[in-house]
Amino acid sequence: MPETKAWYKNPMKYALNRLVLIGSVLLLSAACTQPAVKQQPPERVIDSSEVSEDRARLAGEWEYEDGAVVMLRLDERGNGSYAWKEGRFQTMALNGLTWDGMWFQLENDREGGFTVQLSPDFSEGEGRWWYTRIGQDHSPSQKGGTFHLTKRPGSSDQSRIPPP
Repeated sequence: MPETKAWYKNPMKYALNRLVLIGSVLLLSAACTQPAVKQQPPERVIDSSEVSEDRARLAGEWEYEDGAVVMLRLDERGNGSYAWKEGRFQTMALNGLTWDGMWFQLENDREGGFTVQLSPDFSEGEGRWWYTRIGQDHSPSQKGGTFHLTKRPGSSDQSRIPPP
């Protein structure tokens, strides 16, 4: 009669196999009960027809602070320019105190989106920006950042603001 390899003849091997099996079951159970980890969801594309407020409130000069201070000059539609990398701002929506838009930098071939939560008097805001394209990469992994905006007092005189 051939010799059978019963578990009791090699208890260490049996214990190791059982440990691997239990560990695998636990890992699979944990994976099935936890939601999948996802990257930051893509930003919502804002249709300019969603505008519910007068964008003229954005017109004027703004100090953009993100480490350094950059001046933004915006027209009555909330669109404008800034000197850093031949930059442009485009307002997509102004809903209540939430300002959403896009930014473009011609010199370094980058673009992205932004959202700002404005103060009730529209004099300042806290914002967040992100990349949507860097060169030919339309799904860049580089992170964006945060910024603070302060509107310069008396800067909404449209005669001083050049077109973008």
